[in-house]
Amino acid sequence: MKNGCIIGWAHTRFGKLDEPDVEALMARVSRESLTHAEVAPEDVDGVFVGVMNAGFSKQSFEGAQVALGLPELAHVPSVHVENACASGSAALYAALDFIAAGRGKVALVIGAEKMTATPLADTSDVLLSASYRKEEADVAGGFAGVFGQIASNYFQRHGDRGYELGMIAAKNHQNGVYNEYAHIRKDLGIEFCSNVSEKNPYVARPLRRTDCSLISDGAAALVVADIDAVVSTKRAISFRAREHVNDLLPLSRRDSIAFEGTRLAWNKAKENAGVTLDDLDVIETHDCFTIAELIEYEAMGLAKAGQGYRVIREGISCKDGALPINPSGGLKSKGHPIGATGVSQHIMVCMQLVGEAGGMQIDNVKLGAVHNMGGAAVTNYVSILEQVK
Repeated sequence: MKNGCIIGWAHTRFGKLDEPDVEALMARVSRESLTHAEVAPEDVDGVFVGVMNAGFSKQSFEGAQVALGLPELAHVPSVHVENACASGSAALYAALDFIAAGRGKVALVIGAEKMTATPLADTSDVLLSASYRKEEADVAGGFAGVFGQIASNYFQRHGDRGYELGMIAAKNHQNGVYNEYAHIRKDLGIEFCSNVSEKNPYVARPLRRTDCSLISDGAAALVVADIDAVVSTKRAISFRAREHVNDLLPLSRRDSIAFEGTRLAWNKAKENAGVTLDDLDVIETHDCFTIAELIEYEAMGLAKAGQGYRVIREGISCKDGALPINPSGGLKSKGHPIGATGVSQHIMVCMQLVGEAGGMQIDNVKLGAVHNMGGAAVTNYVSILEQVK
């Protein structure tokens, strides 16, 4: 099999953007990513698009929209991949499989979502598509309510960790100040994030507004290539390991606070990469809600069940800690345009590995990891990345 590596990327700012739709957002990053990778459009063998949609737009068929912004790709095979909040990583892994199978040498991967043009009530309903509607459609608070229930279950079993959730939110907002792509670049502080107030009300108890990721527009793109065909390794990033593990969709059929699929994906990735967490220098993980990041500390092996609060209390996951987690600001500060998220997370780690992360930069990054999940830890992608030398 051929090994694929990332050789270039492009990223819009996340937030409420002027672009009217996904088509326009993808057009912003498609040509820019190829230029960054020093690849001509004529050399692209396949296009893979990650967009959730699920009702954000009546116009689907996103794979066919890329060539509208980059006409040179009109006759290149292009597909749309959907896997809830992990649609971006699903598209990336599909592109890597395409290269591994020898079907092409260069692929363009785009993740995008236009969310802010949809009324909030409709957005809440669309996001519930990432849950099991037969049992969870009537949860108060929509998808936030699903994670509110997860947080409540966690608190009942392991004690109230509302303050530590506030610490996680504050950490990520502080990190986001230095990310030029972030939706919110403001240090909110622990006191604000850990308390309920008029500006920080409950969204779905016990989760406050600062515990919830942002509704954002945005796009991100990666160029991946057969490593044997790469001429320059200036920005060549290879996969020491990449794993995809699923879990049952209904929360009623599993332990909602165990994130078992996440744990298995991490264990497989670490084993196949031949590394431990001690070998990693940075992680971008899926903090759609602060309770998700807390449980992910446990699922990745940083703490035992119920002890994840110690990771943030001891500063381990802070930018100057033993294992910085979400120095980009994560979904909490950077924003969460669904389809773009997994692609964006991989770009953030790539930037760290080549020393181009600006104010987000962690010193001496040699090995980084990404965890992107869809739904409530239903589909889980873990990548362990390093620069090609």
